Amino acid sequence: MSAVASSPSLLGVLQAYRRRIGLLAVLGVALVLPFIPPFTGEDYRRWLIVAAFMAAQAVAFDFTAGYINIVNFGFAAFVGLGAYTSGLLAVDFGVSPWIGMVVGATMAGLVGLLTGALTLRLRGIYAAVMAWFVGLALMGLVRNLPEITRGSLGLSVPLILETNENLPYYYLILGMLVVTFAVLAWVVRSRYGLAFRAIGQNLASARASGINPTRYLVINFVLSCAFAGWLGGFYAHFYGILTPDIMLTSHTVEILAIAYIGGRGSLWGAAVIAFPLSIGVEYVKVQFSTLPGVHLVLYGLLLILVMIYKPGGFAAIVGSLDEWLTRRLPERRSEAPAADTGA
Repeated sequence: MSAVASSPSLLGVLQAYRRRIGLLAVLGVALVLPFIPPFTGEDYRRWLIVAAFMAAQAVAFDFTAGYINIVNFGFAAFVGLGAYTSGLLAVDFGVSPWIGMVVGATMAGLVGLLTGALTLRLRGIYAAVMAWFVGLALMGLVRNLPEITRGSLGLSVPLILETNENLPYYYLILGMLVVTFAVLAWVVRSRYGLAFRAIGQNLASARASGINPTRYLVINFVLSCAFAGWLGGFYAHFYGILTPDIMLTSHTVEILAIAYIGGRGSLWGAAVIAFPLSIGVEYVKVQFSTLPGVHLVLYGLLLILVMIYKPGGFAAIVGSLDEWLTRRLPERRSEAPAADTGA
């Protein structure tokens, strides 16, 4: 066996290096994709915006589900909370959407703090259900306060960019995706990330090692909710109209499916797989417009296949291929001199 193949540390370095190169390559493709047919059309560029928006949400969702093992079924409600906060500030007080998005993120983070402090002492399905109830309560408030939110009639809000073209919006949400991924990946690599993994894998062992589970659970949850609110602000000022439907649990299920198909606990897996998945789903919606909800069936089927055949999702598939290549290349190099000598 070669020295590279037998050295776990060197193997990990090579894999990390290739992963960074791969992510930069994916980002490069995402940057030029709007100039490659058919994405030169406005409708297709709108699909790219949806894909990047879903990718950013999936990264924020995976930060909680993948690392502390808490499924936030109220995630879409926190997106909606950030959207309505930013939208109402712009409509009622003339606050710039750029500032409103930050305030929306702060509001979602504060509500996430209260929610986390009350619910994250529970574990598993109990914490998930409590987060779901909080999400339903937030959606109920938005729906039943029409004098403030206009309820199901829809709240018209100003756009964040003074343009009718989709390209600037695509690069804006792509930048927000990069920021979301970079910040949360940095947290994961810090000592907080080590605590998150310990808690997610074995709460009792983490507590025995001196980790305060509630503190780290709440920190993780607050960060995820804050980014959800920030992304919600983009949603508000991109579409220009808000209804309580943005808070539906079905939207959380879509994000959950992307995160799990991408690979729970990877962050990058969800970010990458969201693009082909979201674009495919948008195509299905257009082709089967008479069958509302068919895209949820597609997500469900893909999720079932992943859970049965590759529970680690897309990230695990890439990881297995990367490990095989890392071990295979040194073997080929060691075989090459022997082949040359025989010639």
